[in-house]
Amino acid sequence: QVHLMESGGGLVQAGGSLTLSCTASGNIFSINTMAWYRQTPGNARKMIGLVNYNGEATYGDGMERDRILLSRDNRKKTLFLQMVRLKPEDTAIYYCAAAIVVQTTYEEDDYWGQGTQVTISS
Repeated sequence: QVHLMESGGGLVQAGGSLTLSCTASGNIFSINTMAWYRQTPGNARKMIGLVNYNGEATYGDGMERDRILLSRDNRKKTLFLQMVRLKPEDTAIYYCAAAIVVQTTYEEDDYWGQGTQVTISS
């Protein structure tokens, strides 16, 4: 089995900063692309960005590059999302996703975390 666990969410004042982490565990052979998404009530999940195995990040449409930074630590099987100058509109559930090859079948599949709530107060 493979699990993705997000952490670091919570209540933050507008203008503050936050770092979310997503750690993969389980019967993992390798992790390819890792990504962050966020979702607000009544809306579809929107991709914040993704990071390939080499650490190269690609950001989603409309993401403010000067406020968001994606990175990963392959040794720790962890993806990070750093956000600064937070705004109330950043309030959402943040989800991690990853394309993971499992040891048992050596097949790649997509996995999702349960999500972590981020609330920005004005």
